[in-house]
Amino acid sequence: MENKASSPSKGLLQSEELYQYVLEKSVFPREAEFLKELREVTAAHPRATMATAPDAGQMIAMLLSLVGAKRTIEIGVFTGYSLLLTALSIPDDGKIIAVDLNRQAYEMGLPVIKKAGMDHKIDFMESAALPVLEKLLESETNERSFDFAYVDADKVNYWNYHERLMKLLRPGGIVCYDNTLWGGTVAMPEESVPEWMEAGKKWTIEFNERIAADSRVQICLAPLGDGITICRRIK
Repeated sequence: MENKASSPSKGLLQSEELYQYVLEKSVFPREAEFLKELREVTAAHPRATMATAPDAGQMIAMLLSLVGAKRTIEIGVFTGYSLLLTALSIPDDGKIIAVDLNRQAYEMGLPVIKKAGMDHKIDFMESAALPVLEKLLESETNERSFDFAYVDADKVNYWNYHERLMKLLRPGGIVCYDNTLWGGTVAMPEESVPEWMEAGKKWTIEFNERIAADSRVQICLAPLGDGITICRRIK
């Protein structure tokens, strides 16, 4: 029996069949059972497509391992797929500062996170992200102390988050920004872009251009999910 994704594909591959091939041959055989369970729980949410794509999650898990992440920040939690993935990837004494305006969505996935025994690693804050980042920066001990960050939140503030995360991340640390291809609209003519995606397209293009010019980071825009920009702080 085929193991189909529990939510619609957000990938930009040529066909749904090719995306399913990637999932079935690479992602699902290695996906932890708790992540699979959380993905299935999330499928019942009316905005399930907001969740991190499982193939993108697989890459994030590898990045967490490569950087030896222990202290991380997550901006935009939703039901917690990427949050649980991070918790499973960092050491038992690792910590995640997780920020989202919507606690209700987080609590949908929380039982699975607790079942996995990962809730002790998570400091969830129901808040806008900028005040949390500013509060962290009030203490000099937090500067250059985080290993990894993942941002999947309001696109209009991506650059504001980036500026603050550059102060919080250690050199060699990584931050990933989700949705940086914005459904492929970044390369579409204006007349082809749905009206509800127009503002997001504008903010995404502006962010991508600023990131490309930022000498503080090494970058890679990976065409996974809805596009993920990986930034490694180099100075």
